Amino acid sequence: MQKIEEYRSFYIETYGCQMNMAESNVLDSEFLKHGFRAAVKPEDADIVILNTCSVRKTAENRIWGRIGFYKHLKTERDLTLIITGCMAERLKEELKKKEPAVDLVIGTNDKIDIIHFLQKDASVSDEYSFASSYYKEGELSTFVPIMNGCNNFCSYCIVPYVRGREISRPVDDIINEIVTLSMKGVKEITLLGQNVNSYAYTSEDGSLVDFPALLKQIIKAVDSITWIRFMSAHPKDFSNELIDLIINEKKICSHVHLPMQSGSSDILKAMNRRYDAEKYYKIVERLRSSSEEITITTDIMVGFPGETEKDLDDTLLMMRDIGLTESYMYYYNPREGTASTSLPGQLSDGVKLERLQRVIDLQKNLTADYKRTTIGKTVTVLCDSISKKNQDEFVGHTEHNDRIVFKKEDNIHIGDILKMTVTEVIGTTLKGEIACPSKP
Repeated sequence: MQKIEEYRSFYIETYGCQMNMAESNVLDSEFLKHGFRAAVKPEDADIVILNTCSVRKTAENRIWGRIGFYKHLKTERDLTLIITGCMAERLKEELKKKEPAVDLVIGTNDKIDIIHFLQKDASVSDEYSFASSYYKEGELSTFVPIMNGCNNFCSYCIVPYVRGREISRPVDDIINEIVTLSMKGVKEITLLGQNVNSYAYTSEDGSLVDFPALLKQIIKAVDSITWIRFMSAHPKDFSNELIDLIINEKKICSHVHLPMQSGSSDILKAMNRRYDAEKYYKIVERLRSSSEEITITTDIMVGFPGETEKDLDDTLLMMRDIGLTESYMYYYNPREGTASTSLPGQLSDGVKLERLQRVIDLQKNLTADYKRTTIGKTVTVLCDSISKKNQDEFVGHTEHNDRIVFKKEDNIHIGDILKMTVTEVIGTTLKGEIACPSKP
């Protein structure tokens, strides 16, 4: 491994969740701050960092494939390969022993100190540390982590083992970061946590700030942020107070990502999700009772041990009843060390794949149905960028996270908030025309 003073450039590959993306932004900023150059491609980098995910086996398999790529690249040029994140936390030194091409293995709690490890002046930490900011220069939309870890121990999930128990970030740190982001021109923030709505910070005076209280403080402190989102929220912690805030506060997007995992109460119990199908339906009913404009996306797992055709039918029914606009869909993969690996009724990959395809097919239809309902509506849009496919078009997204393209005009700029009329749907992308170029 080279000496740190010999390094000139770096390249970061990020896998998995939004939290990893936010933490990679921190790494990017730290390397730039220390005089490094961001390489456009890994072949030009002196240091390559793989920020990994362990939530699913497929995610780890991808990492092993990338390590193989860099192993070959290291025969052609001198570079340092660093593995960090959840896979590094889970496998630790075993990873380096298994693949000597890996130069450094740095766990989840220590990833923001990678430069200090390269300088050999850092010690291993047992506790997660929040960075002062997760912003990447030029972003209009950015992530703001507010808590880390998880106390839920869902029977299939490895997160509590690789991320640790829940830690809530101090309120003042969160508010200060968001105020700074607003001064940098950020228009949209997404509050992040493995279980974001279980946020609970005890102030020095002993008072407890929970998630709804934090949202109220953010709204009061910052006026120039247009949209506030959050993920991932857990149904068991989705309080009536939080629902009221979503319905009544204009800055909180009318778009909720609410992981259901399954529509079967029996499977939810086996998953140790701590809510049943009825509870999930009630949350959605309460959200929709005051605002039909609220859109809901979710996570769905099929093929969990013991899942029957009836259980799958319950999931398909819930998807239809709710009218999900989008879902992240996957089939159960056993993760070593989790309780679900010892459950009876393990299903074959063939059965899991067939069931997953039925869920995917239904979601495609539900998404198409929803997109058609947007035609003719006036929507609020954040102009993100120029289209890569057509330089005469802008690309933006709506409050409901729908991608929309529209014709470039001289008086419109990236970062503008616009009123647009949806004219058609192409695939899953909306097409729009300017209704009013001014801020709503």
